[in-house]
Amino acid sequence: MKWLIALLLAVAALPLAAQEAEVTSPYADTQLENPALEAQARELMHTLRCITCQSQSIADSEAPMAAEMRSLVRERIMAGETPQEVRGWLVERYGAYVTYEPELTSTTWPLFVGPVLILLAVAGLAWSRIRRRRAA
Repeated sequence: MKWLIALLLAVAALPLAAQEAEVTSPYADTQLENPALEAQARELMHTLRCITCQSQSIADSEAPMAAEMRSLVRERIMAGETPQEVRGWLVERYGAYVTYEPELTSTTWPLFVGPVLILLAVAGLAWSRIRRRRAA
C-alpha cells in the first residue's frame, strides 16, 4: 500500500518538475552579432504572443516557451529568412493565436466582422427607441 501512495505522489509531482525545465535555447537571451538582424528579430519578437503567458510578447516573457521562440526567431533571421517568413512559419506551427496581428482568414473573419455587427445592432436599437419616444 505504501508503494502505491509513493507512486501516486511521484506521478503527481511530474508536472511540477516539467515546469522547472531549464532553457537550453542557444539564442534565447543572446543578441545576434549583426545589429540590423537583431533589430529585425527584436521588432518581430514584440509582435508575437507567448504561448504560455498569453498576455506578454515573447520579448517580454520569461517563460521557457518564450525563450525557445526567441531563439527560433533569431536562428531563422540569422539564416536569412525575412520577418514575414518567420512569422508565417510560427503561425503555421503554433496557430494564428501566436500573433497579435491576426490575418483575415476563413477562421478569423468573425473577429473582424463581429464588432461591426454589434455596433450596428446597438445603433439600430438606439435609433428605434429614439423614434418611438418622438412618436409618443
